[in-house]
Amino acid sequence: MSETLHAISVEVNGKPRSAQVPARLSLVDWLREELHLTGTHIGCEHGICGACSVMLDGEPVRSCLMYAVQANGHRVTTVEGLAKPDGSLSVLQDSFCEAHGLQCGYCTPGMLIASQGLLNSNPNPSEAQIRDAIGGNLQIVEAVQLAAERLKEAK
Repeated sequence: MSETLHAISVEVNGKPRSAQVPARLSLVDWLREELHLTGTHIGCEHGICGACSVMLDGEPVRSCLMYAVQANGHRVTTVEGLAKPDGSLSVLQDSFCEAHGLQCGYCTPGMLIASQGLLNSNPNPSEAQIRDAIGGNLQIVEAVQLAAERLKEAK
């Protein structure tokens, strides 16, 4: 017996994407397996670790807890979509590199998404706010502070 497919239209990293997906296909699986956007990682699959975080209409969400059909009509930004249009690193990504906020790299995409969400809503976060947004790591806190300073100087 075949599963019913549902039509979805989602803007992913600024590009319109349409697909026919099963109702229970997770957003992270659709992004990774169908769109080949493998920067979004699968970790705990319970929404705790944050490795699967993406932006949904500008807000960080855990894509392992969402179905692809729930993204229908929305904007999704993955870690690949944080880069500048020419493919170069964003201020935040570059700051993570410079401040050695990358660690092993597996959780980095989720940390970048969480940090970008914080900077979108609060361009001048305190250390406590950064720690709260990402769960606390000294190198990541320093990277977000460096990005905030650079963004302020660029204005």
